[in-house]
Amino acid sequence: MYQRIRDLREDHDLTQAQMGEVAGVSQRTYAYYESGQRMLPPQVLCALADFYHVSVDYLLGRTDQQTPYPSKK
Repeated sequence: MYQRIRDLREDHDLTQAQMGEVAGVSQRTYAYYESGQRMLPPQVLCALADFYHVSVDYLLGRTDQQTPYPSKK
């Protein structure tokens, strides 16, 4: 389960349908991501990290550091 994407969504008072729009997927697909029934594809991970201004590693639970990496120049 991708607990962090659910926690971030709830902390920002957003619905799964709204986040599905951000990620370019349906509400049902987004719900599958949150529950861990489907793996998050790289393009969705990047879209969510950009939206929340966090790192992909934070979303995946690999670090507790939310700060995103510096952008490529």
